[in-house]
This record gives sequence, structure tokens and C-alpha cells, in this order.
Amino acid sequence: MKIFLSFLLVGLATISCAQKRVTQEEFKKLMKNPSAQILDVRTAQEVAAGKIAGSVNVDYFSASFKESVVKKLDKNKPVLVYCAAGGRSASAASDLKKAGFKHVYDLEGGYDSWRE
Repeated sequence: MKIFLSFLLVGLATISCAQKRVTQEEFKKLMKNPSAQILDVRTAQEVAAGKIAGSVNVDYFSASFKESVVKKLDKNKPVLVYCAAGGRSASAASDLKKAGFKHVYDLEGGYDSWRE
């Protein structure tokens, strides 16, 4: 029984610390939170073609990505992250969690599937 409880507690801790991939509908609901921070991890060229209103751009491919994000965003407020299709944002979300960000949400399908 003790072993089972130990595994259960470890599993719950892992789930609570993991970033969450969310649908477009969930992302839009999260955007309504006044403390939400929207992070676009695409390149400047991609952002020039369009972006989600209110987002902050930090290129994931930049050598100073982690340092820039830590300077620009509050670790205690929710971070809604997206890229073009979902690959970079998943990696960025993982990096954000490792850097101590508490609530990280990754837009499934990225900006390519975004509908206002």
C-alpha cells in the first residue's frame, strides 16, 4: 500500500508540473485571464505575416531565448505559448517549466491553425 501511495504521489506531482497542450478554444478562454502572458516563439519573419493580439515575441531559435523569456515574463503568471505548427512551442513549454514557470499552456496546432 505504501508503495502504491508513493507512486500515486509522484505521478500527481509530475502531472501538476507538466506543461499542458490546449485546444484553440481552451487557449482563447485562457487569454481572457488578465494575468495571462502570450508568448510567440516564431521568428521575426513569421511574426511579420501575422500574430495573436497581445503576444510577446521571443524567437525560440535565438541563443538568448531562455534569458529573454525570464526577463520579459513573470514565472508566477500563466504563459500561453505558440509557434507556427506546435513543435517549437512544445519544446519552449518544456524549457519554460524547467526554468520555473508554474503554469504553461501550449497551443495545439500553433498559429497555422489559429482562427480569430
